[in-house]
Amino acid sequence: MWIASLYEAFPADEAHRLARRLEIYHTPRNGSWLNVAEIELSILTKQCLARRISSPEKLEKKLKAWEQERNKTASQVIWHFSTPDARVKLKHLYPVFEDEEMADSNAPN
Repeated sequence: MWIASLYEAFPADEAHRLARRLEIYHTPRNGSWLNVAEIELSILTKQCLARRISSPEKLEKKLKAWEQERNKTASQVIWHFSTPDARVKLKHLYPVFEDEEMADSNAPN
């Protein structure tokens, strides 16, 4: 599906060249994986990128060392936001149905 769009946008030779360079990762449809990615990038920034790195080679070396350490320690993101917590905190995002409004009012049925 995504590769086909390359063939729609580019001549066949160019589309094939680009398609061979792609690595497609299928991610979940909900957004929780994005939160994990943002947390990991924040940690990377604080632990590895918080100072000036003088060359692309040194940057690559530091990133590889950081990645190896994170993988060696099996670092995890522990999710604490439960469904009941979400219902309380995000109540304003939930729809209100007429029956609920009627139940909350003092008006006679």
